[in-house]
Amino acid sequence: MDFKLSEDRRMLSDTLRRYLTEQYDIETRNKAAYEAPFYSPEKYIEMADLGVIGAFVTEDQGGFGGQGFDITTVFEELGRAICPEPMLASLMSVRLVADLGQDALVEDIIGGSKRPALAVFEPEAGERLADITASFANGKLTGRKSVVYGAPNADVILVAAKADGKIGLYLTETAETIDYAMIDGGGAAEVILDNTAAICLAEDAEGDLEAALDAGRLALCAEAVGAMDVLLAMTVDFMKQRQQFGRPIAVFQALQHRVVDMAIEIEQCRSITVLAASHLASDQRAKYVAMAKNLIGRTSVKFSEEVIQLHGGIGMTWEYPGAHYAKRLTMIDHQLGDAMIQLHKVMHAA
Repeated sequence: MDFKLSEDRRMLSDTLRRYLTEQYDIETRNKAAYEAPFYSPEKYIEMADLGVIGAFVTEDQGGFGGQGFDITTVFEELGRAICPEPMLASLMSVRLVADLGQDALVEDIIGGSKRPALAVFEPEAGERLADITASFANGKLTGRKSVVYGAPNADVILVAAKADGKIGLYLTETAETIDYAMIDGGGAAEVILDNTAAICLAEDAEGDLEAALDAGRLALCAEAVGAMDVLLAMTVDFMKQRQQFGRPIAVFQALQHRVVDMAIEIEQCRSITVLAASHLASDQRAKYVAMAKNLIGRTSVKFSEEVIQLHGGIGMTWEYPGAHYAKRLTMIDHQLGDAMIQLHKVMHAA
């Protein structure tokens, strides 16, 4: 397998990295991530203009990418900047509506004129789509969706709900939301559906929903790889400056071994993300994505703990960027199903 980026993906990666380096220093990032609406609407439009959202769907659907490696290219760069823009919600939503032939909505999302969110999971339901209790009848949605990423200020919310025993996809622009910032920054919301007007996009969308959620899980894996890359470099730089017993702590062999182990873990995560990306369009997608999310979920938490220990007290402070990277990596494990849930999926697929 050729692990090199194609020319188009390399250009997208370079452009996005340069933009985020110039526009998203840690102070700007934290201000956007923790103050309502928990992202920067202006920068979201600018990133759409750069073609970021267009990379999530194929040329036939109005974009210019759509493959697993297009997703990983974008999200690895977003992870390097721990960017709080709601691109995860846009990724899953635009792939869903593209698969369902909603060309006009796809165009609006790619251009940034309509920002979507995808509401699937519920407070008391499990991770399986079959556990959904929200319902649709007579043009109205009833139920509640929990921790809907990107829902604050979303123009449209795509809702997974049951009708006649089938999981369908419905679009609403009038749902009530209770907005908040996640512990690692970025916005989510509780979505309240109380006879909320909606239109049906698909009466049976379970397969499309699973595919969109797996694309989101792959994106989180790539984001974690990017964040770990930066955090490791930050840790090594700190160790070269931190003095103990009159010498930089980077010279102590025991600590060097721990850093080497962390570097190996990143490469393992990168490799399994590449594997999952290569199978995103295959019938083995669910298994390989679950394998990647399981490994990266476990590694991200361990990696964050190691970094905090190597930094000491400064690693816990708000002012130090590493603390925010560690929080983001820990949260990635929990998004769209944690490591244990992914392990059960791998076992089921086997």
